[in-house]
Formats: sequence, C-alpha cells, structure tokens
Amino acid sequence: MRGFIRRLLTRQILTGGEETRKVKMREVPPSERLVLITYFSIAAIAALTIVQTVHLVVLRSWNSEVFAAITGLIGTVSGILIGSKT
Repeated sequence: MRGFIRRLLTRQILTGGEETRKVKMREVPPSERLVLITYFSIAAIAALTIVQTVHLVVLRSWNSEVFAAITGLIGTVSGILIGSKT
C-alpha cells in the first residue's frame, strides 16, 4: 500500500517547449509530510469505522458523532488526492 499511495500523489509535469521541440514527462514525487498525513487519515478512517461497527453491535444504536468524524476524514483524504494532482 505504501507505493500505491505514493504513486497516487506523484505529479507528472510536461517539460520542454518550442525552442527544443521535445517534450518530456517529468515526475515530481510528493513530500514526505503529505504522504504521512494521508497514511494517518486512512488509518483514522479505518479505526473510526471499527469504533462505529462495535458501537452498533454492542449498543445497537447509531453514533452520529463518530459518523461525522468519518465523513470529515473522507472529505479530507479526497481533497488531498484531488488537490495533489493540480
């Protein structure tokens, strides 16, 4: 999974121009900080999903606060993945 997330966050930039008449694709790796934040967010989503599942099984009720945290983290991860490509 480590390489998969890093590949998702890697940007590809076209370099070259009219003077050289050659266009090359260059990859710009993501910062280590961005990769670690993404890993932490995905781990937090997994942990909160487990907490919500246990809450449903044991207490037989829906916890809206945990669901709100899961929804917020999913929005954060989606924003990271979409924003890193631009």
